[in-house]
Amino acid sequence: MTASSSPEVHHLRAAGSSLVLDARGTGVPAIVHWGADLGALDGPALTALADSQAPAVTASSPDAPLRSTLVPLAADGWPGLPGVAGWRPGEPDDGAARRPAPRQVRTTSAGDALRVVLADPAAGLEVAVRLALHEQGVLEISTTVTNAGTTPYALEQVVSTLPLPARATEVLDLSGRWAGERSPQRAPLRDGLWERETRHGRPGHDAPFATVVGTPGFGFRAGEVWAVHHAWSGDTAARVERLPSGHTVAGAGELWGPGDVVLGPGEIYTSPRTLAAWSDDGLDGLSARFHSWVRARPGRAERPRPVTLNTWEAVYFEHDLGRLRALADAAARVGVERFVLDDGWFRGRRDDRRGLGDWTVDGTVWPEGLHPLVQHVTGLGMEFGLWVEPEMVSPDSDVARRHPDWVLRAVPGREPPLWRHQQVLDLAHPDAYAHVRDAVVALLEEYPIAYLKWDQNRDVLDAPSRPQVLATRRLMDELRARFPGLEIESCSSGGGKVDLDVLDRTDRVWASDTNDALERQAVQRWTGLLVPPELVGSHVGDARSHTTGRTHDLSLRLVTAVFGHSGIEADLTRATPEDLEAVTRWVRLVKEVRPLVATGTTVRADTDDDCWVHGLVTPDAREALFAVVTRAATRAAVPAPLLLPGLDARRTYRVERVDLAKPPLVVGDALPPWWAAGTAELPGTVLTEVGLPLPPLAPEQGVLLRVAST
Repeated sequence: MTASSSPEVHHLRAAGSSLVLDARGTGVPAIVHWGADLGALDGPALTALADSQAPAVTASSPDAPLRSTLVPLAADGWPGLPGVAGWRPGEPDDGAARRPAPRQVRTTSAGDALRVVLADPAAGLEVAVRLALHEQGVLEISTTVTNAGTTPYALEQVVSTLPLPARATEVLDLSGRWAGERSPQRAPLRDGLWERETRHGRPGHDAPFATVVGTPGFGFRAGEVWAVHHAWSGDTAARVERLPSGHTVAGAGELWGPGDVVLGPGEIYTSPRTLAAWSDDGLDGLSARFHSWVRARPGRAERPRPVTLNTWEAVYFEHDLGRLRALADAAARVGVERFVLDDGWFRGRRDDRRGLGDWTVDGTVWPEGLHPLVQHVTGLGMEFGLWVEPEMVSPDSDVARRHPDWVLRAVPGREPPLWRHQQVLDLAHPDAYAHVRDAVVALLEEYPIAYLKWDQNRDVLDAPSRPQVLATRRLMDELRARFPGLEIESCSSGGGKVDLDVLDRTDRVWASDTNDALERQAVQRWTGLLVPPELVGSHVGDARSHTTGRTHDLSLRLVTAVFGHSGIEADLTRATPEDLEAVTRWVRLVKEVRPLVATGTTVRADTDDDCWVHGLVTPDAREALFAVVTRAATRAAVPAPLLLPGLDARRTYRVERVDLAKPPLVVGDALPPWWAAGTAELPGTVLTEVGLPLPPLAPEQGVLLRVAST
């Protein structure tokens, strides 16, 4: 990564991308380029570039050229949404505050970062924007607003904004639902506003996740794309706006209600990070940048991700020491390394209608505490993990009865609606925070708990959610500082809290509550747009999914769960000997390939929806692991050849089909020779450009391929 500048034109470069900021004059600086690397431009060349990008002045428009500035403002002639807006409550004549016009005070460069300071004395505001282009090609933007006035200032919005070129004409983001998170949707970009707001107090199952704008027809392996992600675990607004003038911008910021964020005199607001990246290699190019950035973040656990068994779908609330010991025995025999006790262990928790907030072990079910189970699990050589939901409270709980004022309410005395039979515990209340912290600390001190499955099963709709999000972050930070080896999973009724902010404090996310392998293929495919696979929990469920009722062969379930932080969510004590043998082979494979999962480059072929091909390729392209998944019957009687993206054209590879359970079901008798043999040896050019013939696979089959250079 490099940075250069003329006296007032700045150039950031990293990983094949560039950002050029024109900070000349006293106006708000403009980003004149964000995209492909422009090379090592000297000062005169940067000035010439900035001069060349001044747009024409058209009829019936401001007399000065309209540019896409770092903070779009009506005061500069911008007719779209502003980058900063607010008002001074109780001041009838606050026109300057409602329409701020900050001017540039200074722009400084330090390494890979720029800091732009703006001020508007009439509005009593100071605005500072920081841009950093990290070595992985990820651009990080945050904005600080200071109330320099003598009266309170209510912020309406603070949005990080980036310009897009005219050739970016298609927009893609994600939506979804419980057990069906991160479902893609795309549309042509038209004049006006494409805006997605999440009002859940968490990103939610329908979170846009990433807003991607690209050239027509962009896919996983081709096309030029620009992406924006708001790294925040609370309410968010993400937008793309195209003006009839030809200007297009993308941005994101926190979403507030009126008066949610009021700055007193001298107080400062700093926005969450907006993360952005550009790629001319399609969506896989974006993933490569974001995955590298996430993997390089401080605090990432470096040891291999333990194969995990979670007890939820094995026993649900039916906690019984003998049954759980038998489950732990079965888990240890197949090679599991971490045993996680899910919901149902604490006082009064026999179903989902009571007990949240009373974080002490239920003495009627566990008369000796969790010690007998923990000792059994650790005696088998496995780590012990525990489910908690610190942000929530059941009305039927001792803590709610004793402290009704700890329930989060927008209006005192008005009871919020129940959601999954629970309410939000107001962690911004100092006493409620201390209660939860002390209860979790007591558990961590009494038991050798290596891992917390941290759930949040309810939206935060009943009051401003920002204080709750900040308190949760503080609680996670405090626990991790006090217990340095502790790992935390972000689970939120499945995938309701998956973002690149929570991953600063957690070691994996639970992508969805569905373990239906076919649904999981889709969820994991699009979660992987931003999150590297080793941080996405992926478990083998029972043959019949409890969320969809659909039944899948063990082979598809095993193949699906290889590509993530692998685990098991099933009752192994009821499995057949043949299935246990297959799971044991699978666990051995998971342990063999997890260095590849933790460091590999994610690749996804641009196939139709009948058959998906995705894989992981080592950074040196010597090894790879691919999955071929038939989501439906192929439309063609003879399927299209199998292309394996991401391999090195100069190498020769051996491709081996790995059957962990029963071989995939084929419709017909005649098989391609390589398929019948189970192996093929071919140059990389053939595997990436010509492909291997596939037999007509039946629907909902999973095939695993190991690839190694010879």
